[in-house]
Amino acid sequence: MALNIVLNELSAETPAPNISIARLWMSNLMQTVRSINAAAKSRATLITQYDFHLTLLASDYTLRRWLNDIEVDKEERRFIRSLITKAPFSKGVPDSDEVQLLENNRGSCEFRYQDKPAIGLGVAYLLDIISVSLLSEICWDCSYLDLDVISIDEDDKKIKIVHASRKEHLQDHVDWFKNRIHSSIDGQALWDQKDDLFPNLHFCSSVKNQLQSLSIGNLMLSPVKKRLFELQKYSESWTEGNFDAKKLSKTTPESEATLQKYSQEHTFTCPDGENRIFSWHVRLTPLAWRIYFYPEQPRKILIGYIGEHLPTVKFN
Repeated sequence: MALNIVLNELSAETPAPNISIARLWMSNLMQTVRSINAAAKSRATLITQYDFHLTLLASDYTLRRWLNDIEVDKEERRFIRSLITKAPFSKGVPDSDEVQLLENNRGSCEFRYQDKPAIGLGVAYLLDIISVSLLSEICWDCSYLDLDVISIDEDDKKIKIVHASRKEHLQDHVDWFKNRIHSSIDGQALWDQKDDLFPNLHFCSSVKNQLQSLSIGNLMLSPVKKRLFELQKYSESWTEGNFDAKKLSKTTPESEATLQKYSQEHTFTCPDGENRIFSWHVRLTPLAWRIYFYPEQPRKILIGYIGEHLPTVKFN
């Protein structure tokens, strides 16, 4: 599985106080990227806002000088030379849909970390990839980063970015890497392997064609998989009591008016042969897609529909 990782350029804003510390920063970054390669079972590509080799690590000590520093371990220097790096961000992303996603969001939203523009972290969020930092400040010594999203179309919000500045942080991302490995699965495979991948989700026959149509490269394949795995994870933990939508993001029911007027459009035949009206749904981006589901009982969720938003009653 090919994997892109993105450099948090904010972590390289302030050079190290001396060359010795700069060497430690680079050694630590190398170990982190190597560990990411191992976790992803692939060779990662580092995408950056600027030419990575021009990074100023310390006064008069760029990464290019580090690569020729005989006091740095030869294997470390060899590894960094072998690391595929691409800049700027849009040229480092091979998938045309992902490039389009970056371009579409260029003017519609801004990402900030502690009131500073955070372009790299924003790219990590949009493409659902891991961000890495030089361990230049204590604020980067964490496995997640809080990011502010300021949008012209939606309310401002806070999000968490998967992050690592040392290999130990990857212990918190085991499930995330499992999901990334699953990312090579297309919609046909999702349907064929649904019993193994989603043992707690039960799919209506209406979903078969909807899933099978999601081929590799389809813009909605990744978000559909992500949300299905989230529903599976929730269902595993739902052992008693009523369904709790607060434990799932972007999850709401339809209004009573909608269900009365469009009950037929929201009704699907379930695996047990019963017809049920599906109200609960999770929202997907970047397109206005929905996954409609029916929380039948603890540890069992029915999936009735995956696609564009079903008809609703509009309120003025």
